[in-house]
Amino acid sequence: MGTFNKLNMTKGNINVSVENIFPLIKKFLYSDHEIFLRELISNATDATLKLKHLTSIGEAAVEYGNPQIEVKIDKEGKKLHIIDQGIGMTAEEIEKYINQIAFSGAEEFLDKYKDAGKDSGIIGHFGLGFYSAFMVAEKVELISKSYKEGTEAARWTCDGSPEFTLEPAEKSERGTEIILHIAEDSTEFLEESKIRELLTKYNKFMPVPIKFGTKEVNDPDHKPETVKDKDGKETTEPQKKITVDHIINNPNPAWTKQPTELEDKDYNAFYRELYPMQFEEPLFHIHLNVDYPFNLTGILYFPKMTGDLNMQKDKIQLYQNQVFVTDNVEGIVPEFLTMLRGVIDSPDIPLNVSRSYLQADGNVKKISSYITRKVADKLKSLFNENRADFEKKWNDIKIVIEYGMLSEDKFYDKADAFALYPTVDGKYYTYQELFDKIKDTQTDKDGKLVILYASNEDAQHSYTEAAKAKGYEVLLLDSPIVSHLMQKMESSKENITFARVDADHIDNLIKKDDTKISKLTDEQQKELDAILKEAIPSEKFMVQLEAMDSDASPFIITQPEFMRRMKEMQATGGGGMFGMGNMPEMYNLVVNTNSELVGEILSTKTKKKQERLISQSLDLARLSQGLLKGKELSEFIKRSYEMIK
Repeated sequence: MGTFNKLNMTKGNINVSVENIFPLIKKFLYSDHEIFLRELISNATDATLKLKHLTSIGEAAVEYGNPQIEVKIDKEGKKLHIIDQGIGMTAEEIEKYINQIAFSGAEEFLDKYKDAGKDSGIIGHFGLGFYSAFMVAEKVELISKSYKEGTEAARWTCDGSPEFTLEPAEKSERGTEIILHIAEDSTEFLEESKIRELLTKYNKFMPVPIKFGTKEVNDPDHKPETVKDKDGKETTEPQKKITVDHIINNPNPAWTKQPTELEDKDYNAFYRELYPMQFEEPLFHIHLNVDYPFNLTGILYFPKMTGDLNMQKDKIQLYQNQVFVTDNVEGIVPEFLTMLRGVIDSPDIPLNVSRSYLQADGNVKKISSYITRKVADKLKSLFNENRADFEKKWNDIKIVIEYGMLSEDKFYDKADAFALYPTVDGKYYTYQELFDKIKDTQTDKDGKLVILYASNEDAQHSYTEAAKAKGYEVLLLDSPIVSHLMQKMESSKENITFARVDADHIDNLIKKDDTKISKLTDEQQKELDAILKEAIPSEKFMVQLEAMDSDASPFIITQPEFMRRMKEMQATGGGGMFGMGNMPEMYNLVVNTNSELVGEILSTKTKKKQERLISQSLDLARLSQGLLKGKELSEFIKRSYEMIK
């Protein structure tokens, strides 16, 4: 199998035990067949950067210059060319790296993944990067000339069987050219639009310039002249155009720079580069930069959140040494941060593995923990530096922070420093500030601190006003996962409970020692209870008589905090753990025994009038909770008109 001298051409078999390995590679990796271009350009980049290193340490007696990688389509010849100006290879090196080392990786791959089907993952790790070319090519030529003085160029050819040809080649410039003779089932890769799409997807930020065709631009040295004719009319000559290489990538993206080199405008410009169709500016950014115990760089952005959280996901791009890998970063980025946007680049993430292995990898867990900590630290510093701005952005970022508090204990602990609790009056408190504000007024007779909140300011307005009339603070907590978060806070913080303002009458939500005395005797209360239970459907309402201020509402509908919260948690996932099943819509009807109207219901001798007063009072209470709809609403309106005639 040896190499050649100046007169020889060598033919031979690649030493593999699997007969005709290429169809197997193609079969197992077909779902990822487009990555061949990424793999070949990654190899070309490595060859270029190796040369850069050797010239920088004085081990290569050549000028590094300004090398680039070129991708060319020959549609008529059904060929795709990838050309680099990197380190190149001698015939001996082709023999070693292409025929021997790469194929030991190929065999390892097949042994490990022959039963894994489409879950075979990414192939570069096994040295298969070069051979991914055979997923789209029926024949591959490799022409290479080493940077070393006095070496000859060599051509390696293989038609997708274990047979290869190695012979001298005509090539005067250092570097490697790979020519793919595209197979009939892969002619899409001869289309300019397809190759441009792949280069933009996978190689947009590669560290070596990638040329793909040419483009016309204005000649920077030409300033069009303007002349006047005899009538004074001005005419400007056309702008001169020049043809330049079309460089498709940005070799120095923002995340590869130090934060000290960048300003807000640079971060925003990079955001638009990542997401050209995104017109809104990000709220703020987090620059990641760590080199121990693993290497990781990147920039994460908090975007303005939309109502559809699923639309927010899978927008973070994962790179390895500036090569795009995936935008599914599950397991690398904590789940609560997958709603963010941006880039993470790490050479320490294992790529050719299934997702379950990825999540179990030690480095991946460390990376996930680091990102969580870094985001928490950044949020804390943003809060401390400009609290007013942080409060202004709270509604746009709260879902991410609340989800993080719910799902990551380390984030939960740190979030006390910046998580905000807004009130219905537009004030914002940290938890400690809220605690200090309400500890003296909202502690009940058993010593428990009751944190009141509304989830819909308009729908719960009357209840909120009743609480504020007593000097209580009412929070506005309206995100979909707040029920789960309250449950966690109640179990982790000492002696607190959350209560929505419409969960009961305000005096019952925060029970003090003083109790109001009912104007009705025990006998009258029993009589009233019987009248109400006869007129009000028991499957929907549980009647409870309460002595309240005489000017308080006669009928108040409430829904017990526990029942309603379990129902909300069930709706957003997680309620099933409490074994509640599908809970019915059940409400409490709190009847104020000190109300003048309730006294009239009791004293009315006409049963028809009594029933009408009860129906009207109940419907008014239902109307205040948005529970009166359809036929019942129509009947209420009709009855109301009759009563005012």
